[in-house]
Amino acid sequence: MNRMIYTKRMTFLVAASVLTIPLWASDGTDGIRVELQAENLVVVQAGEEIYKTHCAACHGAELEGQPEWRVRDGNGYLPAPPHNAEGHTWHHADDLLFEITKYGPGVVIGDENYKALMPVYKDILTDDEIIAVLSFIKNSWPEEQRSWQEQVNGTQINGFKSVPQKKSSVLDKLLK
Repeated sequence: MNRMIYTKRMTFLVAASVLTIPLWASDGTDGIRVELQAENLVVVQAGEEIYKTHCAACHGAELEGQPEWRVRDGNGYLPAPPHNAEGHTWHHADDLLFEITKYGPGVVIGDENYKALMPVYKDILTDDEIIAVLSFIKNSWPEEQRSWQEQVNGTQINGFKSVPQKKSSVLDKLLK
């Protein structure tokens, strides 16, 4: 898996068909820290399309989630939470949101018995696509939630070298 390590925000380089992704060293599930790109409207637009295809059926077309999302059902599963300002998604750092989406909550919290209905997306979506979806979600939050969530993200200042990665097909279409 090619990824790039970079200390600024994700940049799409149209020239040479290269996509650069922001990642920092961390102690998370995969040892790499991701920063979302809620200000990059190309990424947000791509994320909206991916969200409609892979997420809206459960999390809602308006990011509203399912009713009683905090109450486990009879089988021990939680309904899909909202991703708008009414939910709790904005309480979590970018990297944690990425890891939960990619690997599933059970892996992230170290509980192989954790019950979740949400698919693990590591074999369904590329890292770029996961970042795009989460960037779309983050872009929808009011400034107060986004500002608070940026504080949760903290800062990592280390000079890492960038490594190019091929664009995903969804982003290819949008960048043409």
